[in-house]
Amino acid sequence: MALLSTEEVLAGLAELINDETGIATDTVEMGKSFTDDLDIDSISMMTIVVNAEEKFDVKIPDEEVKNLKSVGDAVDFIVKAQV
Repeated sequence: MALLSTEEVLAGLAELINDETGIATDTVEMGKSFTDDLDIDSISMMTIVVNAEEKFDVKIPDEEVKNLKSVGDAVDFIVKAQV
């Protein structure tokens, strides 16, 4: 599987967030906070994390999830975890 670019991961993550929360994919941007800007609660976040692990074939440890404050944090983590 080819490594995905930041843009591809962002687009894929936006789709997962949209599926879980109904938030429009074009509002999911690198600088947005999951809690403050997108109003995603911890239960939805865990679902998004599990779905992201499957979609991108990466492992996101529970202790890392709390460090993923923004969309950009999550995208960067997934991009690095692909290797």
